[in-house]
Amino acid sequence: MKQLLLWLVLMISGVAVVAQPTGTVRGVVRSEGKEVPFASIGLKGTTLGTTADEHGSYVVPNVPAGSYRLVGSAVGLLPTERNITVTAGQTTTLHLSLNPGPNALGDVVVSGTLNEVIKSESPVAVELYSPKLFRKNPAVCLFENLTMINGVRPQLNCNVCGTGDIHINGLEGPYTMVLIDGMPLVSSLSTVYGLSGIPSSLIERVEVVKGPASTLYGSEAVGGLINVITKNPAKAPRFSADVFATSYRDVNLDLGVARKIGAASTLLSTNLYHYNQRRDVNNDGFTDVPTQQRVSVFNKWTWARPEQQVASLAGRYYYEDRFGGQLNWSPEHRGQDSIYGESVYTSRYELLGQYQLPVRGQKLLLSGTFNQHNQNSAYGTTLYQAVQRVGFGQLTWAKELSIRHNLLTGATYRLTWYDDNTPATAAAGPNDTRRNAPDLVQLPGLFVQDEWRLTPDATLLMGLRYDYNSRHGNILSPRLNYKWGRPDGSQVWRVGLGNGYRVVNLFTEDHAALTGARQVVVPEALEPERSWNVNVNYNRFLQLPSGATLTLDGSVFYTYFTNKISPDYDTNPNQIIYRNLDGYAISRGLTLNTDLALSRPLKVMLGVTLLDVFRREQPVEGGPRRRVAQFHSPPFSGTWAVSYTWEKLGLALDYTGQVSSPMALPVFPNDFRPGRSPWYALQNIQATRKLREGLELYGGLKNLFNFLPRYALLRPFDPFDKNVGVDNPQGYTFDTSYNYAPIQGRRLFLGVRYAL
Repeated sequence: MKQLLLWLVLMISGVAVVAQPTGTVRGVVRSEGKEVPFASIGLKGTTLGTTADEHGSYVVPNVPAGSYRLVGSAVGLLPTERNITVTAGQTTTLHLSLNPGPNALGDVVVSGTLNEVIKSESPVAVELYSPKLFRKNPAVCLFENLTMINGVRPQLNCNVCGTGDIHINGLEGPYTMVLIDGMPLVSSLSTVYGLSGIPSSLIERVEVVKGPASTLYGSEAVGGLINVITKNPAKAPRFSADVFATSYRDVNLDLGVARKIGAASTLLSTNLYHYNQRRDVNNDGFTDVPTQQRVSVFNKWTWARPEQQVASLAGRYYYEDRFGGQLNWSPEHRGQDSIYGESVYTSRYELLGQYQLPVRGQKLLLSGTFNQHNQNSAYGTTLYQAVQRVGFGQLTWAKELSIRHNLLTGATYRLTWYDDNTPATAAAGPNDTRRNAPDLVQLPGLFVQDEWRLTPDATLLMGLRYDYNSRHGNILSPRLNYKWGRPDGSQVWRVGLGNGYRVVNLFTEDHAALTGARQVVVPEALEPERSWNVNVNYNRFLQLPSGATLTLDGSVFYTYFTNKISPDYDTNPNQIIYRNLDGYAISRGLTLNTDLALSRPLKVMLGVTLLDVFRREQPVEGGPRRRVAQFHSPPFSGTWAVSYTWEKLGLALDYTGQVSSPMALPVFPNDFRPGRSPWYALQNIQATRKLREGLELYGGLKNLFNFLPRYALLRPFDPFDKNVGVDNPQGYTFDTSYNYAPIQGRRLFLGVRYAL
């Protein structure tokens, strides 16, 4: 009888449950604007739930009417909870936004150790940036995109032709190594121009390491490195297009096409840029921004192999026609002294590949690159014609000796051939004649890196590199890194000690050696520069009670240089003198990056850098060593990006900018131009409207408050110095190197972006 009553009660309860009014809950799960496939969805305190599909969409049917807490979670992302009220017979829509966790699986970096590793596990501090950041302030090239990164300063070195380089932590461009897929394709000659030709449609992410990386990458990686990781053709959109134009009437087009052909996948990416307007806002008779016609084509292939072994091959072609100068210049004036112009024709070929050798149980990776850079330039009457060929090969062996011990060894060989029409590649011939003598530098090297996990929370990394430079002999570069972090990745300390070196070629690295009226003087054989660096990095991840997340990333660094080579503009105002520093140089400071993601669709990124970069040198006239500040190195700089998204409207608003404090500038004795720049900020605003899946329309204003620098050129009315002795008591000569900000005022931009 009792059993019968129990069955009746259960049946009545079941009928009551079935009869209870229900509704439906649906929505889309996203993280940083992207759909999250296969996320888990559940109603807290119940057994009701589901799994999102491959597009992040979910549906929870038959939910009894009432109020609940809806929980969403996914691997590598922080779970989130939202209040929801379900009404009988109706469908309630609630979209969920998940924030990245401190151990997000997507945060994989390779630049610090040459091994793929989760960012939070890397003993070397690596900053990671995705194209999404750069899209908050779209630019025509990677060079301009890097203004978004705190502590990285794209610096214009010439107010006429607009060429530049990249400064990291206040150090000049030649101290920054630029890599593509971990390989040194952007060599010293092409750093001046080649950074403008990397299509944004092929960039997967950009990794930045601040501080010496010579132990793994050799010369040039003294101040740091920028590694551009290109997209995997197998995962790239089948078709992508991004075109935008500004009110200055310049047009930029990026196209990308990806296909799978049997076991191979290919990505073809093209960048086209056209600007042919001769603007002169400051009325000095010269173009404010050089005209440019540019084409860059990149093709990458990958092959599917057993056990995910690597096999890839890529090539790039780049061509640019660039001009800056007096407004009435035409090509027939090229190299003549009647009307001043700086005309640059650049063509470049690149080839790079990686292949993992099919050795069972071993990870042997063979990498190789080759590039040829041709440059035909006219800087007024100075003709500069140069060819540089660089071949690079590397074999690495990675071995997991134990669960706590990883070993990486490698052998490299780099061959650099350089020829130009300057005295840099000339030698004495018979009967006091001069003969052409192209420069050839061979650089074989060996390196070893031992990564040892001392405890579950602590890792020690030791590295040593040996190079033999055919010109300078034996060079050793050691480094030591230590990381401690909590198991959940919420707090990480990193300490690094490293040595760097750099071998210099002035004519391919320093644009001032080629332009303007100053004579280049090299009174002695230049020795390699050496540096020692100490860096302490602290990373903190916080989840606030409101559901917001806060990430803090701060570093303190100190770099000491010997044999530093710096241009001397002061000893003789008509010369640039290069010599090894009789003294030392120091770069020290701190950087802080903050990333605040609120539970509402608001995200704030702020970055601050404090710098003190100087050298102590012996004056030519004798006496105690004097302190000389580094040019173009602001003691304070900052970046920001504030983004707000209205998901229901498909609308996003981005406010970005950069600010710089006064910095030392190269001036003549008794120069009427200030020796320091003013405080200034460049601010931008953009609105992006999502029209449908994969299609976006965006537009906005650059340089919102129309900041323009003053005193760009010295004596623009006499660029060939024909009348230096007329009404010129200070003896000024034409000079193009006084620069601290682009001469581009407020301008509108509008673009459309599509990905299939």
